Amino acid sequence: MKRELVVVAAATTAAATVAGVAFLVRQWRRQSNQQLSAQRILREFARWCATPTSKLWQVANEMASDMEAELTPPGDRGGNLGVPVSYLAGLPTGEEKGTFYGINLRGTNFMIVRGKLEGRNEALSDMSRQEIEIPLHILSSDDSTKELCDLMAVEVAKFVGLHVESDGKVGERERILGFTVSLPVDDLLPSSALHSKWRRLSFNDAVGGELAQEMNQALKKHGIEMRVYAVVNDTIGHLAGGRYYNKESVAAVSLGMGTDVAYIESLPQQIVKESSSEAAETAINMQWGNFFSSHLPLTEYDASLDAESADPGCRIFEKLISGMYLGEIVRRVLLRMAEESALFGDVVPPKLTISYSLRSPDMAAMHQDTSQDYEIVQAKLKEIFDIESSTTLVREMVTEICDVVAERGARLVGAGIVGIVKKMGRLANRKSVITIEGGLYEHYRIYRNYLHSTVWEMLGTDLCDNVIINHSHGGSGAASIFLAASQTDH
Repeated sequence: MKRELVVVAAATTAAATVAGVAFLVRQWRRQSNQQLSAQRILREFARWCATPTSKLWQVANEMASDMEAELTPPGDRGGNLGVPVSYLAGLPTGEEKGTFYGINLRGTNFMIVRGKLEGRNEALSDMSRQEIEIPLHILSSDDSTKELCDLMAVEVAKFVGLHVESDGKVGERERILGFTVSLPVDDLLPSSALHSKWRRLSFNDAVGGELAQEMNQALKKHGIEMRVYAVVNDTIGHLAGGRYYNKESVAAVSLGMGTDVAYIESLPQQIVKESSSEAAETAINMQWGNFFSSHLPLTEYDASLDAESADPGCRIFEKLISGMYLGEIVRRVLLRMAEESALFGDVVPPKLTISYSLRSPDMAAMHQDTSQDYEIVQAKLKEIFDIESSTTLVREMVTEICDVVAERGARLVGAGIVGIVKKMGRLANRKSVITIEGGLYEHYRIYRNYLHSTVWEMLGTDLCDNVIINHSHGGSGAASIFLAASQTDH
């Protein structure tokens, strides 16, 4: 009897062992199939995003062609940059010296700045900055320009009052107040009505002219001996900064949450008349976020992002390269993997379905994680998506998705820069300095490296030294100071 019990127990144990092994095999096969499915999605995505040199040159050539088309008379324009270009005559020579004030209007706040220039061989010094939040009732009103300008004038008066003693003798004529408008950044999602309002202000010359007029009235009302000569996009101010330090500076690129480009153009006579510019050399805000080409490496994730945006069919280039959208593309790829291959378990993490929850700084942190087990990736997955645990292979896959998105965006920026320099006829025979500003370029090291290497790759060893990329001077708000310096002779 005892022997029979032993046999039964042994058989039962063996059966349990076999069942356990079978379960483990099924589990392994299931996980293996899930990983294969996720890897298939990643490979497909990487293939769609590929940017071989030949494709980059197609993008660059079309960028140059569109820029040329935008400079034809208005009725004949055939480019797809989308909106009329805006102009600013007069650029600094590098000889301007003195203390200058500026104001930078940015989404839900504005920054007043002060700095000292002492010639092109000296850095911008004695910088002072003050950031002021714009009250909600002004932001929410469609007709609040006068109230906003009144607020800015009051704050400028207070700011100047703090520095009167250190400014020294000003001179007999009134000071110039540089005035730049930046794209909205941290506070606003691209689907909000407020974002659209500020974008119109950022790029609309008519609105900018009205704002300058209102601002001058407010300055006069409060007894401030300053005058605004022009309200321009912040990128034009950075171009002025680049030109202040180097006469070969020909373009400025803004690479942050949004993106834009300003470049220097020798205008045809009909355009000079149209822009009321007396200068043959003029700074142009070309608004390259509107650029579109059939050669752009678009994916189904880009199509769905665009369709669900506040401006479907518009600003396609911006949606491929700027900080507002890079993390969102990564999130969409991760969501598909979670749905189709259970990348994060049988239940899709609810927070993974929230649009724009993954921002570019977090994407950069994950992408640049060099720890052995991708500890930063795990921390970010938990912080942003409430994903408690993941395997090392999954975390590695997350970084690979970030790499695909960042590489595509940076290489397209590089192609765009080459296209601009080509349009200016400077690729083969002249040095061209490109100034780049913005947090995406400044803080996302891998993105920045991809951008630089792309320009070198496209131009080759014979021409790559002709395009020099520099970071902007002075930091946040400094563009308005260089703008003020550029207008000292008005």
